[in-house]
Amino acid sequence: MTTLADPVPGGRPGDVERAGALSGELSGRGVHGIVLAYVDTAGIGRVKTIPTAKLASAAAWGVGMSPVFDTFLADDSIVTTDVLGSPDGDLRLYPDLDQLAELSGQPGWAWAPVDRITQEGERHPGCSRTFLRRTVQEASDRHGVTFKASIEIEWAVGRPPGPDGEFVPAVTGPAYGATRQVEWSDCAADLLAALARQGVEVEQLHPEYAAGQFELSVAALDPVAAADRSVLVRQTIRAVAQRHGLAVSFAPAVLGQGVGNGGHVHLSAWRDGVNLHAGGDRRHGMRPEAESVAAGILTHLPALTAVTAPSPASYLRLQPSRWAGVFTAWGRETREACLRVVTGTSGHRARVANLEIKPVDLAANPYLALGCLITAGLDGLTSGARLPQEITGDPAHLGADEATALGVRRLATSLGEAVEEFRTDEPLRAALGPVLADAVIAVRQGEIAAVAGLDDDQVAATYRWKY
Repeated sequence: MTTLADPVPGGRPGDVERAGALSGELSGRGVHGIVLAYVDTAGIGRVKTIPTAKLASAAAWGVGMSPVFDTFLADDSIVTTDVLGSPDGDLRLYPDLDQLAELSGQPGWAWAPVDRITQEGERHPGCSRTFLRRTVQEASDRHGVTFKASIEIEWAVGRPPGPDGEFVPAVTGPAYGATRQVEWSDCAADLLAALARQGVEVEQLHPEYAAGQFELSVAALDPVAAADRSVLVRQTIRAVAQRHGLAVSFAPAVLGQGVGNGGHVHLSAWRDGVNLHAGGDRRHGMRPEAESVAAGILTHLPALTAVTAPSPASYLRLQPSRWAGVFTAWGRETREACLRVVTGTSGHRARVANLEIKPVDLAANPYLALGCLITAGLDGLTSGARLPQEITGDPAHLGADEATALGVRRLATSLGEAVEEFRTDEPLRAALGPVLADAVIAVRQGEIAAVAGLDDDQVAATYRWKY
């Protein structure tokens, strides 16, 4: 489990002593440095690193980092809000020792996610990890509900890019093809070994649909740990691939045309150790609470896409009839629906039944994405929301009248449309708070302006190696 208590100057009880012990153990195993990691509003992983001997000091007093990165764009240019984006101020990065991992793909290094607080010891309102922790705690305190989550990781394997940043697939073969698995088997075996040494429970690793594309699924964890795990897994994939002379891209669209990389979220609600998505009397075994969570997410998805699909390149991926989930529709095991009800195999459903949210990619900050999805689910739980009629097949084939009767409409076709939906979604904005909500809008508007006038191929190239 992830530490849910806020960091405090001087360290949480026992953290400094524990960090000192961990520092000694890591040094004894040849670990020289520790990566302190977080994800900014644009979905870019940002880090500071410290010598291993400084871990206890970091646990006590944090490590300095400017708040300006909350309004960085993917190209490192800066936008501003009324309180963010200036050169003023400082924050403290506090490592979560529960999630510290020795990096098997980067010998000599360890890694830990951080929470950010002010120099006065207060929560930083722009910290997405703190936002997710607060949301998880609210679900437990107000509703008696906990969540489990996992994030699918899709990426494209290419040759190291040349001066023009082109993408050349490093493996060939058809989708899900044995040929592709054989070509990448040495690197894949090293990846599985590295993840196992880091304590990551891998469920599946397989070739995917697009050129050079693979997918990795991991076991469900509490939402904060799941977001941490998503960041760690991508760090490991990139490091292992680089040691094999390969480059990877997690960008939503590596090319201007074709299927992109997703980051589908699997989410389930639990109470007192019982999976609320199984064993109930609602459709497909859902209990009333699970249906309300699903209905809340479905209701808010038009606005959620500003968080779950936050890049202009995301909308190159979000196309009909590509299993990207671009219509407000749900169904049991329906991969074209934006909300897929996964029931699992008979006899195993009490453990594995869950929701899959499909219009999500890996440009998304996983802490923001999970926090907003849970917020939407809690809104549905509070109101006792019910799901509309489910769909089967591809909603793109529905006639206009049939789609209207089912409440099926197209999600945003551009980041600009998604931002406008987000502006009007008061529950989401209120949960994020004005500082973080305004940062989301400012950064998205900055990304839109950064690619104004570019065609699809140019947009894909702009973000190809950013994620």
